[in-house]
Amino acid sequence: MGARTVFLFADETDVLLFPPLRSAWGERGKPTQVEISGGNAKRVVFGAINFKTGHRLLAVHPRHRAIYFQAFLRFVRWSYRGWHVVLLLSEDSIHTAQGSRRLAEALGIELIWLPKRAPELNPMDELWGKGKDAVLANRQYASIEEAAQWLVDYLLSLTPHEALQTSGLLSPHFWLK
Repeated sequence: MGARTVFLFADETDVLLFPPLRSAWGERGKPTQVEISGGNAKRVVFGAINFKTGHRLLAVHPRHRAIYFQAFLRFVRWSYRGWHVVLLLSEDSIHTAQGSRRLAEALGIELIWLPKRAPELNPMDELWGKGKDAVLANRQYASIEEAAQWLVDYLLSLTPHEALQTSGLLSPHFWLK
């Protein structure tokens, strides 16, 4: 790999209007109430983190489909013009779809597959979890767009160092070191 090679871990997560229920403070012996609308909606946030710098790319799409992953690949290529891009990601069907593989090749993006059923190997999973705990857990937003935007804004508000630390990339035990 040359000097102008960038390694990105990529993944996506679902954002639901119905909030993830975690722990919350409440009076002992009384149930804690979480206000919800009763309706549900979903958005998918696609994301990537630069292994060395902590720079993040995030994009919200309506569904978990290959066409939206392909739009994310175009966003990655546009964001790293002039760089050789290596994406480390799972073998999800939207990633391995023929159209996705062909597009990645046409864009000059190298895809490296992480082992199946091993989300702990992808630092984006840590970022998703911490972000959801911080801004989505136990609260419902007025719209799914607002909830997804809160997650994106939170993750982008982290400094590069905070993103690397939160994702586990700075750990001396990170598997790639």
